[in-house]
Amino acid sequence: MNYTKSETLFEEAKKYIPGGVNSPVRAFKSVGGTPLFIERGSGSKLYDVDKNEYIEYIGSWGPHLFGHNPKFIVDAIKSSLENGTSFGAPTELEIKMAKLISELVPSIEKIRMVNSGTEATMSAVRAARGFTNRNKFIKFEGCYHGHADYFLIKAGSGALTFGVPTSPGVTKANAADTLVADYNDINSVKKLIAENKNDIAAIIIEPIAGNMGVVPANKEFLTELRTLCNEENIVLIFDEVMSGFRVAKGGAQEIYAIKPDLTTLGKIIGGGLPVGAFGGRRDIMDTLAPIGPVYQAGTLSGNPLAMSAGFAALSYIKENPDIYNILEEKGKYLESGLKDVMSKFNKTFAMNRVGSMSCLFFTESKVDNFATALKSDAQLYGKYFHKMLGKGIYLAPSQFEAVFISTAHTKEDLDITIEASYLSLKDLL
Repeated sequence: MNYTKSETLFEEAKKYIPGGVNSPVRAFKSVGGTPLFIERGSGSKLYDVDKNEYIEYIGSWGPHLFGHNPKFIVDAIKSSLENGTSFGAPTELEIKMAKLISELVPSIEKIRMVNSGTEATMSAVRAARGFTNRNKFIKFEGCYHGHADYFLIKAGSGALTFGVPTSPGVTKANAADTLVADYNDINSVKKLIAENKNDIAAIIIEPIAGNMGVVPANKEFLTELRTLCNEENIVLIFDEVMSGFRVAKGGAQEIYAIKPDLTTLGKIIGGGLPVGAFGGRRDIMDTLAPIGPVYQAGTLSGNPLAMSAGFAALSYIKENPDIYNILEEKGKYLESGLKDVMSKFNKTFAMNRVGSMSCLFFTESKVDNFATALKSDAQLYGKYFHKMLGKGIYLAPSQFEAVFISTAHTKEDLDITIEASYLSLKDLL
């Protein structure tokens, strides 16, 4: 494929934007080569500035549950746009959106809109601290909760991809209040609680981790975590920025039948526009200003364009609950096809999948936490990425990110992807 225009634009971008990109993983640094500059998207396809067409599995990192540019979301944005882009004042749509989310995710009694997943997670931890009057919180190695200072301690996602899980610029004081446990290891959590008795405000976890590749939590582990939080008066926060409305109508908490105290959301609730939210128990949420002492604000929170897109997306989900069965079938079909391909080369690379989220790890060990994810051959993944790209398949430019399937992906798309994977691995193995 020809990438001439992308290469030219990347050189120009590096003069004015750090690394030439506005989010690090876009730079292709871990897989090598030049990042693609995208011109447009439609359904399951992306088209770059060099007019190359790709079947793509990034979906803007998760929100495009229905593929690129679905008409019902575009129409909702157009209708809202005619009334104005932003008011910095309440709108009726914010109420409708809050009611709809509370209906779809029963653990959320009250919710507040923000503008990104990072805002959602940092605000949820602040609310938990204010509610409990405690300072520390527990996160899990390899889980990524955005780029707030106190989250960039042994983090996943872009931080893991670039080898800087503890970022310069994060102070020792911030790091001191962040306790790190091992994912899927309840004893590591118990040890931290015992060592910091009555000083842990919250435990935050991706119940389906999507930022060290896709790594689902064990049901028993999450159940014990819920019990521990009840016993120790710790606020349990599910970070469902990625899994919320992606794996099920009620998110991962519906699949596991476990109710967190707070939930963070993003991605799909913006219908492709920038948005986030956090919500949960009424008593915790009522600690927020203006009715409580915990300050949190955002000039553009509840932006009418984002709310219109998100309301259209969630309304579609409510009216078409069968989409998750369809996504499960598509996800299972792709997983089965890729496993068949691996068997032809006598390989059993680890493949984790939950519904329409999956990850092929280039390791033959089971992947159930950060340490086992790191056993993956990232160099081999980089070569595989470029082989697939050359065959018109656009995967995440990192071993440690998820593959996302949308309702727009057809059986033909999946068959082409499976065949491309066979040809790519044949060249490499």
